[in-house]
Amino acid sequence: MEWSPEQDDALKAVDRWLRDGSAPVFRLFGYAGAGKTTLARHFAENAGGDVAFAAFTGKAAHVMRQKGCVGATTIHALIYRPSAADEEGEPSFALRHDAPASKADLIIIDECSMVDEDLGRDLLSFGKPVLVLGDPAQLPPVKGGGFFTEAEPDFMLTEIHRQAADNPIIRLSMAIREGGEFDEPSEACRVISRRDISTDEIMAADQILVGANKTRKRYNDRLRELHGFTGPTPEAGEKLVCLRNNKKKGLLNGGVWTVKRQMSPRGARVRFSVAPEEGGKSVTVSVPRGFFLDGPESVPWTQRKSADEFDYGYALTVHKAQGSQWDNVVLFDESYMFREHSRRWLYTGVTRAAERLILVR
Repeated sequence: MEWSPEQDDALKAVDRWLRDGSAPVFRLFGYAGAGKTTLARHFAENAGGDVAFAAFTGKAAHVMRQKGCVGATTIHALIYRPSAADEEGEPSFALRHDAPASKADLIIIDECSMVDEDLGRDLLSFGKPVLVLGDPAQLPPVKGGGFFTEAEPDFMLTEIHRQAADNPIIRLSMAIREGGEFDEPSEACRVISRRDISTDEIMAADQILVGANKTRKRYNDRLRELHGFTGPTPEAGEKLVCLRNNKKKGLLNGGVWTVKRQMSPRGARVRFSVAPEEGGKSVTVSVPRGFFLDGPESVPWTQRKSADEFDYGYALTVHKAQGSQWDNVVLFDESYMFREHSRRWLYTGVTRAAERLILVR
C-alpha cells in the first residue's frame, strides 16, 4: 500500500517505540479519516508476534472487526475473565492474569478517550506495550474517562486519507471541524430540516442521537410507542443503555443492551436478563424502578449505590454515544446547547455514523 509521507512517519515512529521498549503506551491520535485504524492494522500485520485489538464498547469493537482488525473485542473481555458464579448463578468478572491480554505481544486500543483510570491501570498491569488510537477533535471524555488522553499524543495525524476523503460523512466532519460549509447531499449523508425527517427514517436508524437528556427522554417515550411497548418498565425486546460501569458483570457505561426476558421484581427494583447489542452472553441486572418511571436523576443515591443503572436506549445523547459507532445514524442537531464545545459536539455526533447519516437541523 502507498502511504503518504505523514503516514509513513507515523509507522516509523510506532516501530521505534515498540523496538525501544521504554514506554508502555504510544498515543497515535488523528482526525476521522486520517487512517489511524488502517495504520494500526498494517503495523500489527507486519510487527510480528500476537496482536490483540480492543475498544471500550462492543459496538466499537465490531466496527474494528469490519475494518479488518481480526478478533477485536472489548477491553473488558481482553483483561477480565468470568470467575466463580455469584449467589444468583451469574458469572462474576475479575482481573485474571491468564486473560487474552497476557498472551499478546502488542495491544491496540481504539476510541481510547473512554478508558477510565481503573480500566487503564488494569490493562497496563499485564506489562504489554499498548498502542492507543484517539481523536482530539471529539468531545472531552465523560467524567471518569480520559486516562490515555490526559497526555499529549506521541504522533498526530492531520491529513485525511485519500480514500476516506471520498466518504461524504468524513467530508461533513471535515467541514464541521474546519468551520466550513457542507452542501453535498447524497444517500449516505443528508442534512435536512426537522419537518423533512420521516417516522420511517427514524425507525430504520440503528441509533438516534440527540444533545439534551430532556430530548432523549421525549424521543425514547415516542419510540417505545412506535415499537409497540406500552408497559411502565422495559419489556422483552426493548433497547437499553447502561449508565454505570460494573466490571464484575461486564457492564460498561454507554453500552447498549437488549432485554431478553423480564424476571420477578425485588422490592423497588425491576430485574431483566439482558444481552449486548452486538451479541454475546446475557446477564441479569437489577435496576431501581424509578429509573424508568421518573428518570435516573429522580433516584436517590441510597437506592442506586448497590444497583445496576440502565435507561431506555432508543435515543442516546452524543456524550453517552462516545466510544461507539453504528452503521445508520439519525443525529438531531442540538449543538447550540454546548457553546464553546458546539463544534466538537457536532463532530463527535457525525463521526458516530459508519455508513449512513441523516443530520437533522
